[in-house]
Amino acid sequence: MRKKLIVGMSMVLALTLGLTSCGGKEEKKPASSGEAKGIKAEISVQAEKEWMDYYNNAIERVKKDNPDATINIIEKGAFDHIDVIDQTDGTNKDVADVFAIPIDRISGLVKNDVLGAVDTEYIKSKVAGYEDLDNGIGKNFKVDGDYLGFPYNIETLVVYANKANAEAKGVDYSNPLEFNDLKQNDFVTKIHDLWFGVAFLNSADINLLTKEDDGKLTTDLTTPYSELSEDKQAVFESLYNYWKGNSEENSPILDKSSADSFIDESFKSGGESSLRLDGPWAMNSLGEFTNEGNDLDVISTEMITVNGKPLKHWKSGWGLVINSRIEVDEDKMALANALIAELINPEFAEDLFKATGKILENVPVEDYEKTGLSDADKNVIKATIDSYEKSVARPTFSEIDNVWTTWENAILSWNSVKPADAEAAYNEVKASFEAFMTNLGQ
Repeated sequence: MRKKLIVGMSMVLALTLGLTSCGGKEEKKPASSGEAKGIKAEISVQAEKEWMDYYNNAIERVKKDNPDATINIIEKGAFDHIDVIDQTDGTNKDVADVFAIPIDRISGLVKNDVLGAVDTEYIKSKVAGYEDLDNGIGKNFKVDGDYLGFPYNIETLVVYANKANAEAKGVDYSNPLEFNDLKQNDFVTKIHDLWFGVAFLNSADINLLTKEDDGKLTTDLTTPYSELSEDKQAVFESLYNYWKGNSEENSPILDKSSADSFIDESFKSGGESSLRLDGPWAMNSLGEFTNEGNDLDVISTEMITVNGKPLKHWKSGWGLVINSRIEVDEDKMALANALIAELINPEFAEDLFKATGKILENVPVEDYEKTGLSDADKNVIKATIDSYEKSVARPTFSEIDNVWTTWENAILSWNSVKPADAEAAYNEVKASFEAFMTNLGQ
């Protein structure tokens, strides 16, 4: 479906059809004015319930220059919206013309020809901070020379602290804390969930899965334990000891269905836990567990070390994309690009964060400090940006999608296998990844 069309609003679309034997006419496409002004077109945009006010305000700003334009909001969760696309296709009427996606979903949507090319030059002319798209999230959306999305927000993990619990337990997080020195429940996280487990792997630069230029896939997790470096062995020693301590206590944190509720309960003010891994999106929900947020604090991931090396998560994030079905209509494309530019307008970064928890890539922490956001919000933004700068690029090739269940099944297998030591535990992971790589034909 996706066609190699020029969608730049500074260029006139000039696709000419030859006359047919039946006396066909030249097909005229809508001309671009070079600015998104006076457009008479109708498009739709996906937004979650909590995003609605922010999106409506952005739409009104777009309509100041385009009073006859119509932008309808399809209220739907981002992942639910992507599920609709996966189950049908981009032409489905319930799929929006503009929508948000995490960067790891780009490959699947490209494969299914759902995404149209975004006019990055126009958007960059409207918002500052994106002079070099290839040196940020933008590079993840570049496919065959086209940008099939524009950076929306940065995303990575941070460490939340319950100040009251930390004081009661004697956990001083003002300085880096070694994971191996913490008591069993001082720091709670789901090591079986790769979203959290990868922060441990990255601390020792363990290659989860890499795709070489020639298409070959490689991983460290099929390497014999004896051939792993000491740093990499030490990570599995730490993960094993964390699992073993929780296993001996029969902790719900090792149960996939009850881990989240256990972590929430443990992190409540007056509970056993002082620290937990989570994302900036969790800021509002954690308030109910921390004395209406009065006990809540946040630090960057580098404040937790594993064998002396800081936790490192992925440089993740989201983008705003355009449905390829409207590529044939230049006015709709112009309106879609204008809407994207307004949604990421740095002048409204404060409102965006309040509504969505999203942190713009093009807004430095100093600018967020000048906003009217609460100190707690500013702290989580600062911690996220600090963590993001020290994180590593998130893989986005399609084969990475199945790694999640491969890792999860391997770690959860420890509950039934009861490995005797770190090497035995690692061998369960190794076996799972050997099967995974075989299925990929590697």
